Amino acid sequence: MEKGYIHIYTGNGKGKTTAAFGLAVRALLSGKKVFVGQFVKDMKYNETKLVEYFDNIEIKQLGRGCFITNTPNAEDIKAAEIGLEECNEKLSSGEYDLIILDEIFIALFFKLLNVADILKVLKNKALNTEVVLTGRYAPKELIDIADLVTDMVEVKHYYTQGVLSRDGFDH
Repeated sequence: MEKGYIHIYTGNGKGKTTAAFGLAVRALLSGKKVFVGQFVKDMKYNETKLVEYFDNIEIKQLGRGCFITNTPNAEDIKAAEIGLEECNEKLSSGEYDLIILDEIFIALFFKLLNVADILKVLKNKALNTEVVLTGRYAPKELIDIADLVTDMVEVKHYYTQGVLSRDGFDH
């Protein structure tokens, strides 16, 4: 049995979720089973269409929507807690080869979850399960236990020139 590693994709640059889904496609094409839990998100982005093409992937949106300009409420916190518990069950089951906790660091940043609970979940993961955590603001405690950390740095982005999110490239 191969050891599953812990990956973190963080930073202010574009591409954290894209990189995680790229890894998912690679795993799927090699016959592996994948679960993606998307924290905060509730829109059906294009990557969620993978379930239409592969039988061995499950994608679940565990949030109630982005609240970049709003303040999260008790229902947002409850949704994130329930989502983390579901991810804990999947991580400890040994049934999945790859589990992605997409935007989990945003859930942490907005205080929907706490670091201690995420550390517990990661400690319970099945030995062979690979796990990817994404989002800006990865805390040091999680970076310290990760096996691979990628910090995506924005050097230049067309968004600053007024280009909005484009179908197929940004969502």
